[in-house]
Amino acid sequence: MISREQLAKDLLYYIRLGEDSSIEFKAVEFAGNRPISPNKDKMAHELAAFANAMGGRMVLGVNDKTRDVEGINDDQVASTEEWIVNISQQKIEPPVRIHTRLLQLPNRAGVLKTVIYIEIPRSIAVHQSAGRYYQRIGSTKQEMKPEILARLFQQRSQSRLIRFDETLVTGTSLQDIDSSLKQRFLRRGTPEQQQFHKLHLSASDEFFPEQIGLSLSGVLLLTVDPTQWLSNAYIQCVAYSGSERDANDQLDAQDQIGPLDQQINAAFDFVRRNMRTAAAKSIGRVDIPQYDLGAVFEAIVNAAAHRDYSMTGRRIRLHMFTDRLELFSPGDLPNSLTLDGLMENTVTRNEALVNLLSRYYTARAATDRQALIERRGEGVPKIIKNSMALSDREPEYHLTDGELKLTIWAASKDNYQP
Repeated sequence: MISREQLAKDLLYYIRLGEDSSIEFKAVEFAGNRPISPNKDKMAHELAAFANAMGGRMVLGVNDKTRDVEGINDDQVASTEEWIVNISQQKIEPPVRIHTRLLQLPNRAGVLKTVIYIEIPRSIAVHQSAGRYYQRIGSTKQEMKPEILARLFQQRSQSRLIRFDETLVTGTSLQDIDSSLKQRFLRRGTPEQQQFHKLHLSASDEFFPEQIGLSLSGVLLLTVDPTQWLSNAYIQCVAYSGSERDANDQLDAQDQIGPLDQQINAAFDFVRRNMRTAAAKSIGRVDIPQYDLGAVFEAIVNAAAHRDYSMTGRRIRLHMFTDRLELFSPGDLPNSLTLDGLMENTVTRNEALVNLLSRYYTARAATDRQALIERRGEGVPKIIKNSMALSDREPEYHLTDGELKLTIWAASKDNYQP
């Protein structure tokens, strides 16, 4: 991660040169501590335009016309940062990822002023603001013509170069790698850094190529606590004593954090620990598990590997009730996949992550499989077939509010056929 001192030096150079296709300056006006200018819609257009192009940077507290460093008062910094984050998440569809840093730059008199530096990465999606699509061209934003917009949608759905799980996570470095987690990936005779790059576990900064850190896949697999950088990268598990969500009826609750493979196994153990066993008698006692563990493991793996990690404020939720298990995975279905096509088609959102989980991670014996992910397209059929054999009810997939929800119905002795 570039130091504040070096970043400040670079920004002073850009301020002298003026705006271009990669950087924008904005002075901020206030009513009390509340930003009132620039207009929220105009700011949304600027952020979306950068994300729709090659990415970019914005500095709040610098006048774009005079190039004066006006700064932001200390008691207004927090509200300004919250203001820009809310614009990125609420005024743009889908929301745009941004990374903010506080810096101090000298004005013409040499007095240090606080500014907010914002990085807007190149996006894997196409973003609209106030119902319009903008793209950064030169030092201005331009509304895209229909033919350009259509081409951009096509490029971003097909481009191999901008998969989100291969992009740099700002603020990381190779020093954040845990030595015990990297060994499975390393082979003798090749420098570690080269191996991490080849496996898309590391990535370089688009504006400062010499700055190398971890990709999203690298953070999820090589760090002890991915939530240090990706606050939503965990699995929330809750078991209820009834059939409705009620905090008073919680039997067990645990947030599964840590490297992604550990999250998957911990969530699986949570289900195994909290599910009930019914009994039926024919010739002798027959124990009937509430859920097929192979199907449950497949569902958890799918949720962790295929979720949309670009969605902020969303985590995987696994909730158990007396009659069902519900699993929520952030994100709509990738590309052109539909609910009806889940049985026949396999479409991967996080190609690098899935590839690593399938090649380098073995599964537990209780899951009746070898690799953590087995890329044969049999996951959803297995979930449906094995679960129906126990409950006589087909699991249900639903898309709701930007999430894929899977419901697996619980078995009982009434479903048992001797």
